[in-house]
Amino acid sequence: MSVNVVSLTEKIGKLKEQNEYRIIAQMNDYQFKLIRMDREFIWHSHADTDETFFVIDGELEIALRDKILKLKANEMVVIPKGIEHKPKSIGECKIMLIEPGGTLNTGNAGGQLTDTREEWL
Repeated sequence: MSVNVVSLTEKIGKLKEQNEYRIIAQMNDYQFKLIRMDREFIWHSHADTDETFFVIDGELEIALRDKILKLKANEMVVIPKGIEHKPKSIGECKIMLIEPGGTLNTGNAGGQLTDTREEWL
């Protein structure tokens, strides 16, 4: 196994498509994924895992059933397992997600927005 420095700036520059998840690193069972998001997502939850959203650039709102979280660049939040949430970018937003490998982006909701690709960038 080789050990290399990962440049978020370089990796983000390689993201050509919006709303596609790309893996940039893995630590044990956890994957670090980048996404250029420009959409309102769906209500969903993850029954078996927490999910971390780290905003690299732009603004992100995450609706919970009782409030709306507003994140700016260099802010993050951990959504505990089982908590319904609905992310929404304010314009284009660059995000790093940290979650176990194989975690579906739509969690328990499924549907057309489910991205099952596990592509490395």
